[in-house]
Amino acid sequence: MIDGHTCLFGIIGNPVTHSLSPAMHNAAFAELGLNGVYVPMQPDNLDHGFQGLKALGFIGVSVTVPFKVKIMAYLDHIDPVAQKIGAVNTLLFDRDIPDLVRCKGYNTDWLGSNQALAEEIRLDRSTVLIIGAGGAARAVGFGLKEAGAKVVLTNRTESKGRELAAQLNCPFAPASELAEIRADALVNTTSVGMTPHDDSIPIRADLLGHFPVVMDIVYAPLETRLLREAAAHGCRTIDGLKMLQYQGAAQFTLWTNRPAPHAAMRAALLRELQAHSS
Repeated sequence: MIDGHTCLFGIIGNPVTHSLSPAMHNAAFAELGLNGVYVPMQPDNLDHGFQGLKALGFIGVSVTVPFKVKIMAYLDHIDPVAQKIGAVNTLLFDRDIPDLVRCKGYNTDWLGSNQALAEEIRLDRSTVLIIGAGGAARAVGFGLKEAGAKVVLTNRTESKGRELAAQLNCPFAPASELAEIRADALVNTTSVGMTPHDDSIPIRADLLGHFPVVMDIVYAPLETRLLREAAAHGCRTIDGLKMLQYQGAAQFTLWTNRPAPHAAMRAALLRELQAHSS
């Protein structure tokens, strides 16, 4: 039941109708018996939207495209890793002092990718090849560096890839040299393979044997062609829902100071994904 004591949480972005996060977080509140609700919001104006979050008493908010960078200008404090990444995906409103609302910004995307990979490899002793040079690649790359992993970057547009590789202080591998690359894991951070282009793959399938672990951040479809081909080459695979689940769990704990109910969150994500695809 939603009542006058219900704690408010949500996600802001444009669009947000496709987001699986409401199902995940509301399932977590229900599992732990917490009086909280998580709602999707699509503000046309970020300034008005942010002021509304402060005024309405929101405690925690997820931030998605196109606001992850723009939101930083509104914050009173930004976590150092989020500052390095240059993007925030999590807001925590501090209301401890009467009539004063302070907002802190964090990035849990890197925690999500690190924890998903850590199920299969020892990060501080591993080398990881990242495909892509967008915001997700940036978060995954800085997160891996934070954990002590070695990173190699590749990207279809070489100039953009080299720019991010310089910021990460890691090697860049052009497509022509990928046959020579060996790493403990490969992570696809691009949208290649996402519905409706399910048959696309971001790297030659015959090279997948060079990477014992393959992770795809795409989760629609849940088993991308990359993951199918990787499994056929004997690789251990990590689907895109794992990163979403772990970054959401980190948000949940940040907001509630409670351990996240991972099983309930994963089950809710799978149900919602199936509903979206049917």
